[in-house]
Parts: sequence; structure tokens; C-alpha cells
Amino acid sequence: MTPIHPLAQLGSLDTETFLREYWQRKPCLFRNAFAEPIEVASPDELAGMACEDAIESRLLISDPSSGKFELRQGPFAEQLFEELPSSHWTLLIQGVDLWLPEAADLVERFKFIPNWRLDDLMISFATRGGGVGPHYDNYDVFIIQTQGRRRWEIGGHYREQDSEFLADQPVKILKHWQPEQSWDLEPGDMIYIPPRVGHNGIALTDDCINYSVGYRAPHATEMLTHLAEYCTHHCPDELRYSDPKLGLRAHTGEIQADDLDRVQQLLQKLIGDPNQLQRWWGEYVTEAKHPEHDNTEEPLSHGQLHQQLEQSDSVRRSEGVRIAYSRHAQGGYLFAEGRYFELEPAVIPLAELLSDQNRYTTEQIATWLKQPQALEILLALFSRDQLYCL
Repeated sequence: MTPIHPLAQLGSLDTETFLREYWQRKPCLFRNAFAEPIEVASPDELAGMACEDAIESRLLISDPSSGKFELRQGPFAEQLFEELPSSHWTLLIQGVDLWLPEAADLVERFKFIPNWRLDDLMISFATRGGGVGPHYDNYDVFIIQTQGRRRWEIGGHYREQDSEFLADQPVKILKHWQPEQSWDLEPGDMIYIPPRVGHNGIALTDDCINYSVGYRAPHATEMLTHLAEYCTHHCPDELRYSDPKLGLRAHTGEIQADDLDRVQQLLQKLIGDPNQLQRWWGEYVTEAKHPEHDNTEEPLSHGQLHQQLEQSDSVRRSEGVRIAYSRHAQGGYLFAEGRYFELEPAVIPLAELLSDQNRYTTEQIATWLKQPQALEILLALFSRDQLYCL
């Protein structure tokens, strides 16, 4: 099976230049970024996905006369799509790469960005005039035009404390919107929008489809919450506040600077161990986007795995499964869906293979079955359905 290679060119711009000059700095338009037509799902298939309980979907309908939006959350009844107005609505399907192999293959093309930064692939279908209003996101996003045409208005950088939003709207729409430039996208074109840059997409046709590859941008409080939970299981009990050099004080209720220094030093010890920091971060960034999509484990034997590989042509990483790895002085860690495996130095090439690609030949996998630690890892990944045979 031929591996999917990351994009080397974004239209006329190479990815190295893009990362150096545009990534998290300024928006960019890429004409003809995809020469071949892209179709992960047809409009009818998108409507069908929006009717599924397990798939996150939204519908935004706007009134062109008043500018008011109506937001509906899926799943939807099939008859809804027969009752919608002829224009000014948008259907949004989140996490499509969790469900469709074609979508998972598409996001592989964007691995010039570290794969653990990826959030998901969202697909939007809009009729003429459809959109979600002028807004900004807190994350990076590539938006690919795959069908129809859409006009993108681009504004400046926004800060939360300075932003005003329209009242009585179900979504955040910028109150004082002043676009600085405008691009009309045709199929195959793509734009990049950095975090907190204002943008407004307006469908120009009744068959407008966009694919959005978005990236994770966890807030510091979210990270601290997860770190605190991790520390409850992995930090030694003796890691407690202490003040052996305590002296008499004139005011017993005063919190002094050296008290806060001791607090700061104690908390810094939580992340001062590089191996602990590696483990926590790897588990955190590879956790399943939707816990309900996480796989249950059914133990698999060496013989069963060997038989599966003999009867198969190739192996895939399951859709939406996150795999990453890191190195340390004694070897490294492999992370898959929020769990970790110890890596001897000799097994790091397996970690590279599993994280760099999402499709493998059976020979690439079978060659590792004789290595005890690699076998343990592969049995766990196959048992959890994080890898599967085709």
C-alpha cells in the first residue's frame, strides 16, 4: 500500500516557506492547491451523516432581511432537508475524519504540521447566501473549496477583551466587522486562517462545499485541569508543601513572598521531570476527540494477529486514532489514544512508522512480530481496534 505523503506545495508556495512566513502570522490564499477533484462525501451522504446520533452536526439558517440566525443541533430527521428554504442555510458536520477513511486520508496530506496538533476535519454544505457570519476562531484552519464557489472576507486580528458580538444571536458574530480583503474561491482553491483573524464566508452558489482542517489550541486552564488529574495518579505522596525554615512573624495572617516562592517551587516540581512531562503531554494530545468513539479492548493472541496479517493485503490506522511518540535518554514513549507504551531504542522506528503514516503493508507490520516489545505494542493496538487489517 502506497503511503500518503504530506503536501510539499500549497499552490505556488512550498510548505517550508509557508511555515516560516505565514503559520500563526497571517492569512494566505492558495490557488489550485488541489489539482484533482476532492470528494470525501456527497451532499446526500452529508445529509445522512447529520441524521446519525453519534455524529456532531449543526444547521445554521439566516434571514437575509433581518440578519438573524437560527441554530439547530443534530441529529436531524430526514424530512428536515425537504423543508429547508431555498437559500441562506449551512449544514456543518464535525469530525468527519473519525468516520470516513477518505477523510482520514485527506488530513494525512496536512502532516507538514505535527499530527498531534490536528483537531478534526469539518465539512460544510451551504446554499447561496449561506454562512456563519463574521467571526474569529482560536485555532488555525485550512479551508478547501471542493464544490461551488464561496467568497471569503478577511479582517484583522481580534482579542477577546476588545471584541463585541451581536446580541440575541445563537453564535458569536462580530458586531463591528470591517473586512480588509476579499477572495472568491473556486474548487481546488484553499485558504489558511491563523488564530483570532476575523473572517466571513458567504456561499455564492447553491452547491457550496468546504472542507476545514482545524488544529487543537487547548486553553491553559484546560491543560492545567488535565495535568492535575494526571498528577493525582502519578505524583509521589511526599510531594507536599513544607517550610522547615519557618521563623516567627509579626503578623500571623500574612502570606509572605518566600511562602509563595515555596508554592511555586513545589508546583514546578510537577513538570520538572522531563519523563513525566513527556508522558503527560503525549497522553493528553493523543486522547480521543470523542470518548464515545474510543475502542474497547478484546485481547488478541500472537497467533491470531499473525493469521490476520497472512490473510490481509494491508493495515490501516483506525479513523480518528491519534498516535505520537517522543524520545528520552533510555528510549522513548509511544502514545495512542491517551495511553502510553515504553520504547526501547530499537523499537523507535516502529513508533515512527505508526505515527508518520496511516496505511501500512502487512510486511511492514509483520517484521516487528519477532521483537517482544514491538509485539506487545502491536497486540494492544490491534486488540483495541486502533489498527485493523484490510
